[in-house]
Amino acid sequence: MSAPADPGPVTDSGSLEDAARLVGVPDEFQRLWTPHRMAYIQAGPEPLRQECPFCEAPRHPDEERLIVARGETAYVLLNLFPYNSGHLLVCPYRHIATYDRATPEEVAEIGALTQTGMRVLREVSHCDGFNLGMNQGHVAGAGVDAHLHQHIVPRWSSDANFFPIIAKTKALPQLLGEVREAVANAWPR
Repeated sequence: MSAPADPGPVTDSGSLEDAARLVGVPDEFQRLWTPHRMAYIQAGPEPLRQECPFCEAPRHPDEERLIVARGETAYVLLNLFPYNSGHLLVCPYRHIATYDRATPEEVAEIGALTQTGMRVLREVSHCDGFNLGMNQGHVAGAGVDAHLHQHIVPRWSSDANFFPIIAKTKALPQLLGEVREAVANAWPR
């Protein structure tokens, strides 16, 4: 296949012809446009984390830290690195590493918030099922192993694609701020 002829210089006129010249030569790659990720790129390398993110989050406005609901002993926030849109985390305020260290009050509220989170996600995202779980310790896969947190991952029967398996990529159809707003607005007061 020969290369297309040079379309010439692009002007500032903003015409459709000029826009077509900027598209380039089609190739075999598919593009996943994720403009919201620019915030991470522009921020530069993440500094070595000194503070526990789950202890730090409740000290800030809900929108800033993606918190959707607060209870007496625990709170709910969106996962910053979700497996699926609407991936929630339920965390006790107290800095404890494992479930067996939680008080009966914390266990009860984590359970109640998990149930409410499931109901809200079912209403907002029309999911068909859930993965629930706690990874206890680094060896068990906990990304933040020093602070207990329960995952609520919504699942859809129609959501079977090759991205996670072949490309190690998750396609997320909504931005985190949009998901936080929808879930927080649907959360019972």
